[in-house]
Amino acid sequence: MFFTSTRQNLNVTAAQAIAQGISKDGGLFVPSEFPQISREMLEKLVPMSYKERACAVLSTYLNDFTPEEVEYCVNGAYTGTFDNEQPAPLVDLGNGCHMLELWHGPTCAFKDLALQILPFLLTVSAKKTAPDKTIVILVATSGDTGKAALAGFADVPGTKIIVFFPQNGVSPMQKLQMTTQTGNNVAVCAIEGNFDDAQTGVKKIFGDAAMQAFLKEGKMEFSSANSINFGRLAPQIVYYVSAYCDLVRNGKIKMGEPMNVAVPTGNFGNILAALYAKRMGVPINKFVCASNKNNILTDFIKTGVYDRNRPFYTTTSPSMDILISSNLERLLYHLYNEDAEQVAGLMKALSGEGKYSVSAEVLEKLQKEFSAGYCDEEATQATISKLFKEKHYLCDTHTAVAVKVYDEYVKETGDKTPCVIASTASPYKFAADVLPAIDNAEIPADGFALLDKLAAVSDTAVPVPLAELKTKEVLHKTCVEKEDMAKFIREFLG
Repeated sequence: MFFTSTRQNLNVTAAQAIAQGISKDGGLFVPSEFPQISREMLEKLVPMSYKERACAVLSTYLNDFTPEEVEYCVNGAYTGTFDNEQPAPLVDLGNGCHMLELWHGPTCAFKDLALQILPFLLTVSAKKTAPDKTIVILVATSGDTGKAALAGFADVPGTKIIVFFPQNGVSPMQKLQMTTQTGNNVAVCAIEGNFDDAQTGVKKIFGDAAMQAFLKEGKMEFSSANSINFGRLAPQIVYYVSAYCDLVRNGKIKMGEPMNVAVPTGNFGNILAALYAKRMGVPINKFVCASNKNNILTDFIKTGVYDRNRPFYTTTSPSMDILISSNLERLLYHLYNEDAEQVAGLMKALSGEGKYSVSAEVLEKLQKEFSAGYCDEEATQATISKLFKEKHYLCDTHTAVAVKVYDEYVKETGDKTPCVIASTASPYKFAADVLPAIDNAEIPADGFALLDKLAAVSDTAVPVPLAELKTKEVLHKTCVEKEDMAKFIREFLG
């Protein structure tokens, strides 16, 4: 099993791809071919635990890891870290619709599923590829990735982690989660700008020759915990495979029958993982890509034109406030039949002109598997309210976007295929926007009083990791201009 770059033909192992994070040509690592999960293997996975399924699926990609190394990574990530030892439970909402709850981990967001295991994958990979170097994890976050990465990498030997987030582009709870993070190897810094500024800055720093020389002198090497790292993407494939197995085990579908998948989408990694599960053999019919008011992905899937030259909106679903969806590059690579030169040209156009368009043939291939829609702020609130009143199910602002867009998809198409909707965050992470949707009472100014109010109104419990923030000290207070990100890194690394 080897990996190549979306922009240049390469041949690297899984360990090299994970340790490096991003290809030196600026491209993203993708598998040279997709390992297959046969129907027989799927049947064997059905009665298994989540950890057993994870070992089986990840082993197909990590075949330069020993079985013992894969098991070590999986057990380290998924033992004692998720509610009821169930990382990705399914909740039946009726009418063939199921919530895949991905927020039962230590930071209450779907990123935990990947970022609890990535430190294990990365340290094992580093021992194989760079045994004498300190791995420096560089992260740009729109909210959830930052805290999940910090929680995973804090005080992990042989690593340092630096997280950048937009000063006014994350929720108060997300910000508090990051800025209270302890650990001798962690640094957290706000930037004046939005998530795209942070992500673009990180990518430039990865490719900066002077920074590479600085790292080499200090026996350090960059890697990434963003979904541009295949070590982030692979664990996400697992929960779509697992969701299919749970539908079969629960009698909701028969083995071999398809499911649909709907995902609230910003950087395109979560929905891409579902596509990879299909490429491996999981019967998935349609991918429904749900956008918020920053509906660049919806426009792309409908027209074939990707144009970031548009207004940027700060919304109640901040993890989706993105105009440069990095993982879309991987999809383009597959749609263009693994033509790295074509993809490099598209990325050059995006960088220079802020836009590109795909051929009619590629658009047809895209629309055969993907549908897309968007949901504005008002509709997001209405969806949270409706779901709570009709199903007594409380969801966050991101998940509500996917619910609304999927409802519209069903109305338009009449497609009754059983569906899995990725529920990506605890509603308590966005309580200031969730509470008004289900209750008309005055919103408490204090963030923790707000959590308690939401718990009382909804008859649900405040997640322990969020309740514990009340007593934690803010440790990270730095905010820099986007042009000063490299300077902050140098000062932290010494």
